[in-house]
Amino acid sequence: MTRTAIELSIAALLAAARGRLGAALRADANATPTLDAELLLAAVLDRPRAYLAAHPEAQPDADTVRRFEALIERRAAGEPVAYLLGRKGFWTFELTVSAAVLVPRPETELLIERALALRPAAHGRVADLGTGSGAIAIALAIERPEWTVVATDQSPEALALARRNAERLAPGRIELRAGCWCAALPAGAFDLLVSNPPYISTSDPALGALRFEPALALVSGPDGLGALRQIIATAPAHLAPGGWLVLEHGATQGQAVADELAARGFVTVRTHRDLAGRERMTEGQWPAIR
Repeated sequence: MTRTAIELSIAALLAAARGRLGAALRADANATPTLDAELLLAAVLDRPRAYLAAHPEAQPDADTVRRFEALIERRAAGEPVAYLLGRKGFWTFELTVSAAVLVPRPETELLIERALALRPAAHGRVADLGTGSGAIAIALAIERPEWTVVATDQSPEALALARRNAERLAPGRIELRAGCWCAALPAGAFDLLVSNPPYISTSDPALGALRFEPALALVSGPDGLGALRQIIATAPAHLAPGGWLVLEHGATQGQAVADELAARGFVTVRTHRDLAGRERMTEGQWPAIR
């Protein structure tokens, strides 16, 4: 079937894509069909989003239309826009991302805010455990240029991607180490240990919507607390007296994480809520005197 010129216009392509995504993603309360369609068409055209509104009558060539429609079908199947674009904005910068790493979420920025508040000093030693794309480590390195920043991950693919991001956004500022959580840390005490570990239970129905993201970065045992417990158990050996452990977790896990921290000997244990009002971060301080 031959398409008419109006069917190939930017306005028509966006309208059709919005309809396709709206129907396919209607079960996702957080879906953004209009934004997704605009981001994908702008990427295929290699133009800013503003171009779409300024030139609704423009007619992309047939190859561009085919590539756009292929991306829309992948998005309709649930693949994250960040993977389709190969990038994701976070904090004050844009990260390269792939299916090897978790897509950085805005709520994780609260972890960075807490880390900066807990360690206002110009100098310090901090480690990001399970760095993934490098988002947290890079943000801290940018905000505190004099800090020594270490980032660990057990996934070779994730570590390679984090290295690419670090070299572009914070060159020479981050030491990347292969290994699981604290086991990969170099000798010495840290002022801050931060982590956004996997915290979803193996039976959580939400996993269906996250099927394109790496299970290693999402799932942690029957109750989702496996990685959090492991980090809490091993962190004290790597913390300076008075140092802090800051952990992201699920919206119903605040009390459990606080209890684990207290049982391990941490003090000044506090849970913080994200902008949506959900418990998102819990922090604890390793005592200065034991």
